[in-house]
Amino acid sequence: MKKYVCVVCGYVYDPEVGDPDNGVNSGTSWENVPEDWLCPLCGVGKDQFEEEV
Repeated sequence: MKKYVCVVCGYVYDPEVGDPDNGVNSGTSWENVPEDWLCPLCGVGKDQFEEEV
């Protein structure tokens, strides 16, 4: 699964890890992360993430 990086702070969302502290279970693909989820480090929305290359 693809990882996505926050363009503001550099946090990397890894689907294998998820973000369990914020309600996103491990194994959750980026497409299935809720639209209202926020970056756990800086608080921006999903629209501020880009696919990691």
